[in-house]
Amino acid sequence: MKIIVTGGAGFIGSNLVRMLIKETEHTVLNIDALTYAGNPHSLSDIEASPRYSFRQVDICDATALNETFTEFQPDWVMHLAAESHVDRSIDGPGAFVQTNVIGTFNMLQSARAHYTSLTGKHKDNFRFLHVSTDEVYGSLGAEGLFSETTPYDPHSPYSASKAASDHLARAWADTYKLPVLVTNCSNNYGPFQFPEKLIPVVILKALKGESIPVYGKGENIRDWLYVGDHADALYTVIASGTLGETYNIGGYNERKNIDLVELLCQLLNELRPREDGKSYSEQITFVTDRPGHDLRYAIDASKIKSELGWLPKQDHTSGFKKTVQWYLDNTEWTQNILSGDYKLERLGKS
Repeated sequence: MKIIVTGGAGFIGSNLVRMLIKETEHTVLNIDALTYAGNPHSLSDIEASPRYSFRQVDICDATALNETFTEFQPDWVMHLAAESHVDRSIDGPGAFVQTNVIGTFNMLQSARAHYTSLTGKHKDNFRFLHVSTDEVYGSLGAEGLFSETTPYDPHSPYSASKAASDHLARAWADTYKLPVLVTNCSNNYGPFQFPEKLIPVVILKALKGESIPVYGKGENIRDWLYVGDHADALYTVIASGTLGETYNIGGYNERKNIDLVELLCQLLNELRPREDGKSYSEQITFVTDRPGHDLRYAIDASKIKSELGWLPKQDHTSGFKKTVQWYLDNTEWTQNILSGDYKLERLGKS
C-alpha cells in the first residue's frame, strides 16, 4: 500500500512511520507542518529508505493537501497530525481549533475528493484512519471503563477539539460514505516523546537535579500505553478493522500519577544512581493542579482484542524501563530540543 501519515514527525507518528518502514513493505509519505513538536531527526534512521518520503505540509492548507493527494495517490491515510498538549490548549486554544478541527476537515475533504476519483480495487482498498484520544470521554470515577459507546464529555480545549474532529470523521463516513475508521487511545509514552509530557519531564528534571513537578496530590489516574504497542494497534485497525467502526486502544496499565513518578524514580535509581546515593524521589514537588484536570481515564480495549486479536506487548513495568533507558541513551536528541538547536534548524527550513 501507499500510505500517507500525517504528523509523522511527531511522537506517535514517528514511531508509527518507523514501524511501517522497518516491519512492512508499504511505501510511506510523511506529511508534517514541523511545528514545535515535529522533529525530523526522530526519523534519521529510516530517512534513506526508498519507501520513505517527507513533505512539509500544514493540514490547514487545503490547496497543498489536495496537491499531495493528487501526486501521491494514497491507498491508506493515517491521520495523526494534531495539537495535543492539554496545558498549551488552556493557554492558546485557537491553534487547537485550527489544527484539530479545520485541519481534520481539510484532510477529510481531500480524502473524499481522492476517493471519488478511484475505481476498482483501488477504491475498494482505500481507508482513512482518524487517530484520537480517550480524553474526549471526559472523566471517570473510581470504577468503570471507557468503551466505544461512552458518551462524549470533553473538559479541556484540547479534548473538545479532538471530539469535534471525531464527529467530523464519522459524519464524512455516514454522509459521503468515506471509508473511515476511528481509534481512541489512552496516554502514550515511549521513545521520541517531546519533553513537555509527564514522563520525559520527570526523567529529564530528575537527571538535572531539579524539582519534579506533580499536579495536585498526584491522584489523577491514567491508563498508560507504550507507543510501540499503539503503532502496532493502528496498523492492525487500518489493515483489518471494520469500516465505519471505532476501536479503543489501551495499555491495561492504570496508575496514579504519583505512583508512576515514584516508579520512574526507582528505575532511575537502578539505571543511573544519583552521585550522592539518595533517591530521585526526594526531588518530587507537588504543584497547583491545572484547570479541568480529569480525575481518571481507563480504556476498555476488549473490542480490538476480540475482533482483531490485538493486545499490548509491554507489561506494567517493561515499557517504562525501556523508556527510561532510551532517554538515558539518547541525550543528544533531548539536548538539541532543550537547547533550541532543533528549533533554529526547523525555522531555517520553513
